[in-house]
Amino acid sequence: MHPEPRHPRPAPAPGPASSPTPAPQVAVVVIGYNDRAHVGDAVRSALAQGPAVAEVIAVDDCSTDGSDELLARLAAGEPRLRVVRRPVNSGGCGSPRNAGVDAATAPYVMFLDSDDVLPPGAVDALLAAATEAHAEVASGLCVRRELPSGREQPWQAPLYEAPAVLARATQRPRLVHDTLCVNKLYRTDFLRTHGIRFPEGRFLYEDFVFVARVLAASPRIALVPDRVYVWQVRRSAERLSLSLDRGRIENWTARLEASTLAYDILLGAGQKELARAARAKFLDHEVRMYVRELGLRDAHYRRAWWEQTREYLAHYDAADWEQDPAAPGRLVARVLLESPEPRDLPRLRELAARPARLLPPYARTPDGTPVWSAALPQVSLAPLLTRPVAGLPLAVDAELRPRARVSLLRLRLHELYGRVAEADPREVELEWQAREDERPRGRTTVALTSSGADTWSAEVPVDLARLGAGTWDLRLTLRFADGTQRETTAHALTGAGRLRRRAVPSAVHGVLLVQPYATHSGALALRVATGLGGVLRVLRGRLRRLFH
Repeated sequence: MHPEPRHPRPAPAPGPASSPTPAPQVAVVVIGYNDRAHVGDAVRSALAQGPAVAEVIAVDDCSTDGSDELLARLAAGEPRLRVVRRPVNSGGCGSPRNAGVDAATAPYVMFLDSDDVLPPGAVDALLAAATEAHAEVASGLCVRRELPSGREQPWQAPLYEAPAVLARATQRPRLVHDTLCVNKLYRTDFLRTHGIRFPEGRFLYEDFVFVARVLAASPRIALVPDRVYVWQVRRSAERLSLSLDRGRIENWTARLEASTLAYDILLGAGQKELARAARAKFLDHEVRMYVRELGLRDAHYRRAWWEQTREYLAHYDAADWEQDPAAPGRLVARVLLESPEPRDLPRLRELAARPARLLPPYARTPDGTPVWSAALPQVSLAPLLTRPVAGLPLAVDAELRPRARVSLLRLRLHELYGRVAEADPREVELEWQAREDERPRGRTTVALTSSGADTWSAEVPVDLARLGAGTWDLRLTLRFADGTQRETTAHALTGAGRLRRRAVPSAVHGVLLVQPYATHSGALALRVATGLGGVLRVLRGRLRRLFH
């Protein structure tokens, strides 16, 4: 589970004990293009940060939807707001941000996209951290808010669990994972002295390059646990943001270009440790994310993605592979390198899941060495033999059978080269987690019993009426004899009508419409509609999709 997003520290009460009002020292650069519906909210959230904000610079990238008129009206009543209108659309985010930095007069600068907002207290938290630590960069927690549900997930939360001051970025190589430029405050003269700018024009993932240039300049960095940025994700929008539009191969090509440039920048600056961490991050984040979605793409996309990724990975050296060779991203990448054509996509999808699941079959060479498959014996899985059980990609199958009273969930844990039997599995704790707000429901613990030479099983009753309406994800915690635990999800068994939608009678709701389904990563999840009204809404939605 993700940790709960942290909230800004409350403002001090007024009176003699209050801290002094911060001097206006920060320029907030808001960029937008044809986003009249949201840019006003973004600008107002920046102005609402209070007196620490000396200026808000709204850069309109030659919009045609009236955004510039809206901004002009806002500026007429707000002396801190300045509008910069670019004469030609750049096609990206880098050029307008560069224009904003060029126009800034304040000692510090930060960035805000037109469809996002700054939460209350964000600027004060970052400015206080930067000034107290004499840091060139201050960074805080960004949360991704899914709209319209409002569900929030913290971005790179482990970096922001507690305040910290880093004299150099190599003290925390995980910084390369936070490729966002918007959850950070920068000294303006630091950016200008080092010539740190965004790539110009239509360059996707410009953040990757900008953040690499920042880290390459070895700034002193202050980290704060405060929420400082709300990244609002609108997946139902007619025009997806550039970073979310992953259905075209051009998106992946751009990501490879940005990742290559970021690595070259760090390596060229002598930041070898950070450069290697960036390559590891590519395997753990980029490769796993796109592999989970690869089965959704057409054959042309899959072939192009596979070819481009193999070409990129061919530049990795031995040292890049030596670090944590049993990590799921590295195992996926090894299969990619050893196979000229796309293969084993369902199994790779499960291994790329979070947490990772390695499904059977579990092949061995004649001498007993664990390998990916009989067809790819050159991909060794021997590192799994020494990986801690809590980090193994254990596979649990799950099948839900909806019934009128109490439904039945069947779980089956697979052996993994003798490691599971060695650890002696005892029980599994499960709970259903609401997709929209992550609230748990139906937590229970049952014993795991041996059900064959290489499996352990459990059957768990599920009260669907108590779950109620919504989308529910299944979360498991496996417990072993020595107290070791492994949190995981369950692979959804398919075929033979296992994932068919069913209507079942309910004493509480009258009727339940239940559909077990497999997520993009193959995990079992559940949709429940309650009552006749809920069933009709589902049916109407299905009819609309059929007609469109």
